[in-house]
Amino acid sequence: MIATWGNHQLLPREMIVALGESGNAPFGAFDDEDLLVGYVLGWAGVDAVGLHIHSHMLAALPDRRHRGIGYALKLAQRAQALEQGVHVVRWTFDPMVARNAWVNLGKLGAVADRFRRDFYGVMTDTLNDGERSDRLVVLWDLDREPGPRSAPDDAATVTVPPDYPELRERNPDAARAARDETAAALESQLGADRVVVAFDRDRSAYLLAEEPGALRRSTTNEAGR
Repeated sequence: MIATWGNHQLLPREMIVALGESGNAPFGAFDDEDLLVGYVLGWAGVDAVGLHIHSHMLAALPDRRHRGIGYALKLAQRAQALEQGVHVVRWTFDPMVARNAWVNLGKLGAVADRFRRDFYGVMTDTLNDGERSDRLVVLWDLDREPGPRSAPDDAATVTVPPDYPELRERNPDAARAARDETAAALESQLGADRVVVAFDRDRSAYLLAEEPGALRRSTTNEAGR
């Protein structure tokens, strides 16, 4: 946690123990020398979809990032949820971070069905200090095998900078303007059965289309239970 977010509002150890005891055990990734190099942590939640896992934190040590650790941890989380009879995982991510968008929507095959402007309010951790905490809310259908979804030819697009952290460092004003433009576009495009179904890495663009039929049926069934 400290290596990723800094020494800021750390989750208390007793809370982690309580989550594990209540069936919400975090998963850790270890190297060959049994060093913890990454983890994922979440808990059971309920919303209009029904019972799901809310995945709140996923992180890896800085020198171990971009090596598939996060993807492996999400697959472990998926397996645990299915063993417990849970078929949906939700989490949030900053829509400006294209790399995370590809992992979430491309490699995992999740969709994003909500956008929340300034979701957490003011944040002062290392990653988010000075940024408005805009978030896309992900819905991951665990009954579907992980992998990219196809988008129709007429899918709406919302483009984002391919490397927002670099833009933010180089030109903060341009970064703020890009965040405002992205927020306005997502707010106008999401809704009325339209969700983010894919992320095009070549164009650094979200693709929005009608909610996939299988997912819509699954969501409706869960909500009625």
